[in-house]
Amino acid sequence: MDRRTFLTASIASTTLLTAQQHTTAQTKASSPISTLGSPVGRIPTRSSSDITASSLSVGFETLDRHGFSPKKTYPYLAKLGVKWARCQTGWGRCETKRGQYNFSWLDEAVDALLAIGIQPWFNLGYGNRLYIPGATNEAAVGWTPVFDEAAMLAWLRYTTALTQHFSGRVKHYEIWNEPNHPGFWRPRIPKSSDYIKLVARTAPAIRTILPDAIIIGGVCAGLPLDFITHCFRDGLQEYIDVLSFHPYRERPEKKYSDEIARLHRLLAKYNTTCALWQGENGCPSVGGPGSDSAGALSDIVWDETRQAKWLLRRVLTDLKHELAMTSYFHTVDLVGYRGSTNYKGLLRAKDYTPKPAYFAYQHLCGLFDADTSVTENFSPLECTPVYSGSKNMDFEVQQVSFARKGKLLYGCWYPSDLQNPWTEGTVTLHIKVSDNARLSDPILLDPLSGDIFELNNVQISRDTVTVNALPLRDYPLLLSDRSLLDI
Repeated sequence: MDRRTFLTASIASTTLLTAQQHTTAQTKASSPISTLGSPVGRIPTRSSSDITASSLSVGFETLDRHGFSPKKTYPYLAKLGVKWARCQTGWGRCETKRGQYNFSWLDEAVDALLAIGIQPWFNLGYGNRLYIPGATNEAAVGWTPVFDEAAMLAWLRYTTALTQHFSGRVKHYEIWNEPNHPGFWRPRIPKSSDYIKLVARTAPAIRTILPDAIIIGGVCAGLPLDFITHCFRDGLQEYIDVLSFHPYRERPEKKYSDEIARLHRLLAKYNTTCALWQGENGCPSVGGPGSDSAGALSDIVWDETRQAKWLLRRVLTDLKHELAMTSYFHTVDLVGYRGSTNYKGLLRAKDYTPKPAYFAYQHLCGLFDADTSVTENFSPLECTPVYSGSKNMDFEVQQVSFARKGKLLYGCWYPSDLQNPWTEGTVTLHIKVSDNARLSDPILLDPLSGDIFELNNVQISRDTVTVNALPLRDYPLLLSDRSLLDI
């Protein structure tokens, strides 16, 4: 699957002339009501089964370690609107007796997800203490079979059996998880050459059973361009269809455009047509010193609102770069993760109720499906920020531009540090519209609250729309046309 197969070019060129930051005595951003007036509607949501196709995914990992109760999540996932779910297959849980495979637990998850319109994709890992007795944890997390031939042969038998069992239901297979991370590549120091040995034997085993399988490789922690370069030098591109990565960072936008551009140049150098997937990324709703939060970014102070803002910025940044997949980690908080809790879930572990991040993602899922296309000719908009106070803007205003069913769908935000208060500013937009990206009756969508607002101070000519004093927040607001929504 490649996002470019259903995200085609055609969008308006947009010029942001000015962005003015207003400082006030308040440290908290102005509320939508005080800035925009009363809402006139709500962003419509759609169930996953009602959406034909999209590139939006959700993390369904750690079932191999009994990380959560999947049955409690299905009613919420059905209404979320994602079309994909990343599932870890867990060799150690599937084969507890040599040569005997029990896939019943995975069958239940796969069938339940398919029933609500979500396609599972598999992450293959980790080790198995039946064959790697030196593994220091029960699930042999991170322990690779590649350094022992008997273990490697057992791994290939397991992979073959798994592929055969799910051949009619799953065709996307990701090989290993974060092989560049010492915690997930044991017992030796991570080396690209060792990872390629695993891929070079695993991919053919899958394709022997499923010739049209989509093989996903790399699966890197972060975006380690040196490691990825060495993987291509060692021949990774000969075995995979997709390159995936996990770009955890406190600001999703930080250095991201430059890294994606370098990654594209690397793909071109090695003459590969690999699609790019953001395969795992999330943000905690609890974190910082003294908290029981574990996992990536857990050392930073977070709350549920910050998590939701981060999610909106992460997903729209990935869509802007036309990644063929973007997956949010995780469906629900993971209790017992490294002896603590990983609070990245869309649902709370205590009672499996939705957090603000769930609703924020739900709002995006309903808008960014196969009918929404990012422009090919879109370039960063000119922005001259002006402050009346002493605070400095250390990043450019972020802007995304799409066409949906012939209408413009545009967003902007300031990529602030979410740990610090952001005082709302304003921007003035001069938008040149085109025939396939019209904006005749502008409205403003707030995907965090779900509210829709009418816009004042809008001037419309034949091919230009000017929007004055549009709120600039630390999360995306979306400018669109009333005709796209039933309000």
